Amino acid sequence: MHFERRKHFSHFLQQEIEFNVYGHAGKPIIVFPSSGGSHNEYGDFGMIAACQSFIEQGLVKFYTPDSYDRESWFATWKSPEEMGRAHNRYDQYIIQELVPLIKHESHWQGALLATGCSMGAFHTINFALRHPDVFDTSIALSGSYDARFFTGEYGDSPSVYYNSPLDYLEKLHDPWFINRLRQNTTIVCVGQGNWEGPHIADTQRLEKLFKKKHLPGWFDYWGLDVPHDWDWWRIQMPYYLGVLADQGKI
Repeated sequence: MHFERRKHFSHFLQQEIEFNVYGHAGKPIIVFPSSGGSHNEYGDFGMIAACQSFIEQGLVKFYTPDSYDRESWFATWKSPEEMGRAHNRYDQYIIQELVPLIKHESHWQGALLATGCSMGAFHTINFALRHPDVFDTSIALSGSYDARFFTGEYGDSPSVYYNSPLDYLEKLHDPWFINRLRQNTTIVCVGQGNWEGPHIADTQRLEKLFKKKHLPGWFDYWGLDVPHDWDWWRIQMPYYLGVLADQGKI
């Protein structure tokens, strides 16, 4: 399998961001790490190995950038508004720096796939909803989709509101977004075992909003024996890639 360890300087974040590349061809996938994880996390926890057959077939190419959570949602010394503004800089980095680099180097003109586990699932859905022209496919595993999970009550902070999917999707009516989201593929999975309680609740709330907005989405609830853990995410991710491959979407 082709592998590269890379880094580049982000003008939006004013620091170097490291990322790994796994694969030689196929639909580019951006992986958002869990809970402040690094560019190595996805590989270290066996997710790349679990998806290796899809990579070697040239169906997908994974990019695993560092997270910025420790400067945004996990920066508990900051106000909620400051947390959200820090995340907005990360959003600019992903959309205006990393995505153009990926498209240029991969000679890829289409939309990308976003994925992540736990905190990475929050980012996956947030980026997929905010940028439906950039990401046409998303696979979110065991996420929370209300920014209050990280900030607590955030008052009238716009930078948090517009990064809290369960808040802004409720009032989203712009046809530019709605029409694109109706063409996209959204997969939201959660187990029903240990440590999945709040994630089940948020997945159910998100599913209701999708139905209310007439948006397509596959909300998949795995068994009572499926906890919030890498052991199951290593099973879930290749399962969904297999479904997408069968549908000709990767």
